[in-house]
Amino acid sequence: MPTVKNPLAERKPPTKRNQPPAKLVPLGRTVATPAVLDAVPFLEIQIALDRHRRHDWGDVCEEDRKRNDQALKTGERLLSVYKSGGGTKFWIITERDRSVTTVLLPSDY
Repeated sequence: MPTVKNPLAERKPPTKRNQPPAKLVPLGRTVATPAVLDAVPFLEIQIALDRHRRHDWGDVCEEDRKRNDQALKTGERLLSVYKSGGGTKFWIITERDRSVTTVLLPSDY
């Protein structure tokens, strides 16, 4: 059986030389919708949550990327977008007070 590479595991969070690592985003209570748990392997969700915590917003547009970077300073909501190895798009949203992070499919919103 051929080995399938996980595209989420291959991507590394962006880093800048000679700078300390970014402060991790506090996720608070982490929840996931039943639909995303059915559609996306749990390991891929865990990898995406780690990327989100490290300010790797995945496949968001440039405007949302800038909004997230600003939200780190102002305490607004954070949104990341990822695709599973099977091609399923899913979102991770951390609320502005950082009390809850939700993993969901766009259709769950």
